[in-house]
Amino acid sequence: MRWPWSSTSEERDEREPPPWTDALNETHWSHYRDPRNVVPALILTGCALSVAALYRKYLKRIPQAINIGPSYWRKRSLFGRVTSVGDADNFRLFHTPGGRLAGWGILPWRKVPQTTKELKEKTVHIRLAGIDAPEMAHFGKPAQPYSQKAFDFLNSYILHRRVRAYVYRRDQYDRAVATVYVRKWLLRRDVGLQMLKAGLATVYGAKTGAEFGNLEEKYRRMEKWAKSKKRGIWSGNKKDYESPRDYKIRTGKAA
Repeated sequence: MRWPWSSTSEERDEREPPPWTDALNETHWSHYRDPRNVVPALILTGCALSVAALYRKYLKRIPQAINIGPSYWRKRSLFGRVTSVGDADNFRLFHTPGGRLAGWGILPWRKVPQTTKELKEKTVHIRLAGIDAPEMAHFGKPAQPYSQKAFDFLNSYILHRRVRAYVYRRDQYDRAVATVYVRKWLLRRDVGLQMLKAGLATVYGAKTGAEFGNLEEKYRRMEKWAKSKKRGIWSGNKKDYESPRDYKIRTGKAA
């Protein structure tokens, strides 16, 4: 006899929840189709991909000239701090993409290394475009007149300063040939143009491989002005003058 308030085993089975292991393994596809879940997931994924692309394009540091990709040449610039000056027309740049806006010089992990050991293989070798400076002594070959003055000028003008280099190509010495600008007070100065103005460089004289951007005419006018004012290398006797290009040809030194 079954009491009125009692239930059958079948009724009890219908009311009882399924075992927890079954619920764990069950896939509720409705959650994946619910716009309240799908839309935030898509937005988050899109934001993550955008941040990654932004970092790769604008904030990824370039350690050396050999790491500069095709998208940079003649299209973009490198911003960074000058860590050393080699000759009077080339130097080393530690790339700091984004500058202070990206925390360089402010955040503890965004500092420019100071020692030669720390900087090894972490700087871009820059060759100033469009100019030739007097050659310093190399491999037993004597220095040209005004080579030390040209070096001292460039060293005092840009060493440890932030500069922007508009890169054109990589030369045979794995240097990035570039027009370089540095800020002096509120003005942006073309470093190569200032070397020409001081009479401490000539317009690049090689028939092939010359890079000027769109500044060749401006450079030639500045060289002509420095000659007329007899500044620097133009101040001596004309018959004793030897251009950096002629010196390299005579001594067998490449540009």
